[in-house]
Amino acid sequence: MASDERPGPPRTPLDALGVLARQDVELAPGLRHHEVYTRRGLLTVLWHEPPTGVVAAGAALVLCGGAMGGLLGPAGGLYQRLGETWGARGVPVLRVSYRQANDLDTCCLDVAAAVQLAVGTGAERVVVMGHSFGGAVAVRVAVGLDPLVAGVVTFASQSAGCEVAGSLHGKPLLLFHGDRDEIVPFESSEMVRMLAGAGELVRLPGDGHLLGKSGDVLWERLEEWLPDVLAG
Repeated sequence: MASDERPGPPRTPLDALGVLARQDVELAPGLRHHEVYTRRGLLTVLWHEPPTGVVAAGAALVLCGGAMGGLLGPAGGLYQRLGETWGARGVPVLRVSYRQANDLDTCCLDVAAAVQLAVGTGAERVVVMGHSFGGAVAVRVAVGLDPLVAGVVTFASQSAGCEVAGSLHGKPLLLFHGDRDEIVPFESSEMVRMLAGAGELVRLPGDGHLLGKSGDVLWERLEEWLPDVLAG
């Protein structure tokens, strides 16, 4: 006898991805290459894990790139440095390569799935970071996965897609933007902060879209800001 029951909506981001298969391989101690195969493309995650003997901190970082994708982040590979440093401290770091870069809905789902992967391995608090287009992804994922996402960091963020930022409801928000950005004007991050109604905007004098002159400034401020947010 046929059932009248119809499948309900996806319950989690991984459900919504329609995962066909997953596999990973260890590239180096503490670094895994994780692949998620879906009908709409391949989601890739570079996953920095705590080394043997280091107790996991119950938190994680999830990092995403801009409209062209990418895994290195701004400032000459900031995401690699974050992965190596915070992974060694017991905080897993997941660097996301989108299935379809520049597709906002698809990219948000990819990053939300990475947050779910982190939570599935014990993270209770996640900070999401995004560069340029990825700033909008980070904001939207933080709104959609509240309260799993404990904070948001954006680098040279666009404002398009951040219209929901008011729903962060005071969640920690840190924005960086160069005042000589040749692609996305500084005023874009000002708009995101205004929409959120809170947050800290760090102006980077003389720097452009990739923030190549400001690596030390970014690092120092993140070293001050992240511990409290990750600790809850």
